[in-house]
Amino acid sequence: MNKVELVNRVVEKSGLKKKDVEITVNALLDSISEALATGERVQLIGFGTFETRTRKARSGRNPQTGASIAIPESSVPAFKPGNKLRDVTR
Repeated sequence: MNKVELVNRVVEKSGLKKKDVEITVNALLDSISEALATGERVQLIGFGTFETRTRKARSGRNPQTGASIAIPESSVPAFKPGNKLRDVTR
């Protein structure tokens, strides 16, 4: 499912106008992104938790040349599903 399909499903289930749902979905995604950018966790009880995790520095290989390169430490977004979401997908 992509964002357009998500908006359409919410419109069907809620009866709200498509434009209002689209604005709401975009605002939700922007808010989660902004919180993660500042290092905050976003916890939606029953659904899951969005957070950033730190990847340690490591060595890798350039696939074109085979040369060894140093990959610096980085922060990556992560999602941990909640219990209700896990139960639904089992």
